[in-house]
Amino acid sequence: MADMTEKNSHRWWQLVGCIVMMMAIANLQYAWTLFTIPLTKALGVKLSAVQLAFTLFILFETWLVPFEGYLIDKLGTRKVVSVGALMVGAAWIGAGSVSSLAGLYFWYSLGGVGAGAVYGACMGLALKWFPDHRGLAAGMTAGAYGFGTALTVIPIQRMIEGPGYQSAFITWGIIQGLVVLAIVQLVRSPEKGWKPAHWTPPPAVKKGQSAVSYKPVEMAKSGVFYLMYFMMALVAFGGLMVTAQLKPIAASFGFDKGVFAIGLSALSIALMLDRILNGLTRPFWGWVSDHIGRYNTMAIAFALEGLAIIALTQLVHKPVWFVLFTGFTFFAWGEIFSLFPAAIGDIFGTTYATTNYGIQYTSKGLASIFAGWGAAVLMQSYGSWIPVFWCAVGCDLTAAALAFFALKPLVAARMRRLAVEQPVPQGIAPAPAGR
Repeated sequence: MADMTEKNSHRWWQLVGCIVMMMAIANLQYAWTLFTIPLTKALGVKLSAVQLAFTLFILFETWLVPFEGYLIDKLGTRKVVSVGALMVGAAWIGAGSVSSLAGLYFWYSLGGVGAGAVYGACMGLALKWFPDHRGLAAGMTAGAYGFGTALTVIPIQRMIEGPGYQSAFITWGIIQGLVVLAIVQLVRSPEKGWKPAHWTPPPAVKKGQSAVSYKPVEMAKSGVFYLMYFMMALVAFGGLMVTAQLKPIAASFGFDKGVFAIGLSALSIALMLDRILNGLTRPFWGWVSDHIGRYNTMAIAFALEGLAIIALTQLVHKPVWFVLFTGFTFFAWGEIFSLFPAAIGDIFGTTYATTNYGIQYTSKGLASIFAGWGAAVLMQSYGSWIPVFWCAVGCDLTAAALAFFALKPLVAARMRRLAVEQPVPQGIAPAPAGR
């Protein structure tokens, strides 16, 4: 086995590779909103019909991740993600060439399959290489997915306004596919049984982490898993709704036209700020959770997102508040993609982390049904986005309450039971409650 010091240095380069790949696939989700109105005009359909493509993308991105995780364990990261890279590139190239909704649905579903393979592989690698810093590593990896479009949103928007949305789809599809295909040749999983130098897996009560790894079938027998699944779906709804509908919301108030600041519209500023904050939130809240506990952090962040959307309902008609509160909404929701994978690793161990989190990640697919197509239908029924906002508020505040009053005590009770089988070695004190 290679020298541990070398491996400790090597793992940071593995994390960088994961970050680059996540940034490369981010446009499929976070730049989608820029294409919604051009697609409705080009295809002559309603917004809800176009947003079904976004729902399908999220469904295929999330619900196939457990199977893709299984393939990664059997065939290796490079083979599976290389195929995913080709799908990611083909999805946007195909979307730029379609003339029907059926074609759009097919290509964006294919993109979901490819993006899910890349996303699941990168999150699994982060958890495996960094068992000693799960919250931070998961946050940095997931943060790259949130931050990725901050660098590309303006070039894509200008290409849509200039040569057209078809050119934007095709050009960026080629770029995204090639970047992922090149980087994945440089990454790999740690050897079985590897651990960081000078780090010992903690006993059950130490930081609320299990020293035992549970298979997906074993995880599925736990009530804690189903509670986390429900909570993640609740919070994902609000963030996905804003992700998918930001341009239509802005257009309904005229924020996609004119100059708000630095020569850009309020929508353009919001898109950049949202993506930056959506990237920063994941390592930030992951780091916070490593210090004050996963479930305390969940309660705080989910409640803050609910408050941000409440403020948005009252002030959305003013461009400055539209920019600030949509940004804060992203800052308070993106943390689910660092907190939940870290919690899965804490509770169910790291050996099956890729597949276990892949199953948890499908909750995002469930939320997408209501956030994309469902939110558009609700808006069309009421003629306003306000009812959609209030649905998101209810989901966020419910999840915050569940995190503190239900999930936290359930996990603590589970760890106490494990402590009987995995007693704390002499000299190691139990972690505070809630960790």
